[in-house]
Amino acid sequence: MDLFGNFGSSADLGSSIGLKTTGNQFWNLTPAELVEDTILQGQGLLTDTGALAIDTGEFTGRSPKDRFIVEDAITKDAVWWGGINKGISEAHFDTIYDRMKAYLAGRDVYVRDAIACADNDFKMNIRVVTEYAWSNMFAYNMFLRPEAHELENFLPDWHIICAPGFMADPDIDGTRQHNFAVLNFSKKMILIGGTGYTGEIKKGIFSVLNFVLPHDRNVLSMHCSANVGDEGDTAIFFGLSGTGKTTLSSDPKRALIGDDEHGWSNETVFNFEGGCYAKTIDLSREKEPQIYDAIKFGALLENIGFENESSTPDYTDGSITENTRVSYPISHIQNVVNPSKGAAPKNIFFLTADAFGVLPPISKLTTEQAMYHFMSGYTAKVAGTEVGITEPTTTFSACFGAAFLPLHPAKYAKLLGEKLSNSDTKVWLINTGWSGGSYGVGSRMKLGYTRAMITAALEGDLDNCSYATLPIFELSYPISCPNVPEELLNPKQTWQDPVAYDETAAKLAAKFVDNFETFKDETDASILAAAPRVLV
Repeated sequence: MDLFGNFGSSADLGSSIGLKTTGNQFWNLTPAELVEDTILQGQGLLTDTGALAIDTGEFTGRSPKDRFIVEDAITKDAVWWGGINKGISEAHFDTIYDRMKAYLAGRDVYVRDAIACADNDFKMNIRVVTEYAWSNMFAYNMFLRPEAHELENFLPDWHIICAPGFMADPDIDGTRQHNFAVLNFSKKMILIGGTGYTGEIKKGIFSVLNFVLPHDRNVLSMHCSANVGDEGDTAIFFGLSGTGKTTLSSDPKRALIGDDEHGWSNETVFNFEGGCYAKTIDLSREKEPQIYDAIKFGALLENIGFENESSTPDYTDGSITENTRVSYPISHIQNVVNPSKGAAPKNIFFLTADAFGVLPPISKLTTEQAMYHFMSGYTAKVAGTEVGITEPTTTFSACFGAAFLPLHPAKYAKLLGEKLSNSDTKVWLINTGWSGGSYGVGSRMKLGYTRAMITAALEGDLDNCSYATLPIFELSYPISCPNVPEELLNPKQTWQDPVAYDETAAKLAAKFVDNFETFKDETDASILAAAPRVLV
């Protein structure tokens, strides 16, 4: 067994995690070396942007139904078991790992030492062992990269073993099918097999941090982007796909802390990651200049098409998947904070694309409303986006990231409430969706108006203005905002048929209440009281 790479480690995989290989162990290779290996092995090609393009194979996205948590003394009474968090036995974990070790025994592996959490008070050392060079490159891009002196005596807190070529046997391994991602909090290991989709690596660690930080360290873990202004004021943006989170947090006047995963401690907001993992479908420099210009050497493109059999990426090509992606170190973006952390947030924005056209384009939330809407995590899909959808369809994802939450959503909401009560942080609900009617009748809120409202909130222009209250949802919205037509601020006034508005608002309110049925038994009465008023 040989060791390669610029920096090795005194630890041996055999003695540390029982993984013994007769092949080579390539430790901490540079991006250039990983690109070369990927190309030589026929698993990728270099685009004319300089980025490496690969195909993740059968899976081009996460497989939530195949993510498991080992049920043991640590997790048994703490995890929110159910549809999202599926248990697997310790014995099945051991069986899977024994079979993975046998699979990797005669193969070369790539080893990456990395760090999660940009705040040193909470940093987690991670060792990533991968079957493929490009999987290791993803880990290089997405996690924080230790300095040379940090690698000399590196001791991992967690291990990730990623072997896309290893297929589970459900009858033997206790999985649902051949692919899996299994988290073991006692052994501090994540096993990923049967899938090459790289997002399983980063979301595995995100799930770990979503358990460890709130449960043990009183840190609110968040699926959000964050930036900071010249005055040191931090802003946080929550939002599901299609709400504009990446677009609205990318502000040339503000420096980016991170685009996806953060923690809020008593004093700081800090990035969990050292890179960005962005969608590229229909990407253009005009739409997303920061992402477009970050796709250069060192970036990893996934499942994209090409123009006329050339090496030029075709970002409009969704023939493999609509979930085309790129990962790159955060240093590929010019205006970033280093290290990736800021002060406690001054403003928090919940972004929702309300296709029903009911919610105000901006409203200011009380602490209880913030907790309620945080737990709801609402947005809407529109007609035509998926087969069978003929009218706006509500989508609720607790805490804007339900798929990655090992704990009950009420625990995260309670922690949010505590932090809001101990600070002067303002929380805003931003509707980036429809106005003047539901999808098909009304029109999408103009990006320029949304940016103007967010700027007004950030600059304090909405602190002393007059507010009105929206019936049913009891949302407080400003009656004026710089650079925004006043008639847009009251959603009912934008509808030609006020009776139709009231009917639609009642319908959406009922959906909120129905969604919360899952949470109510473990949710404080003060949060429940912030629910919309359903008219009988």
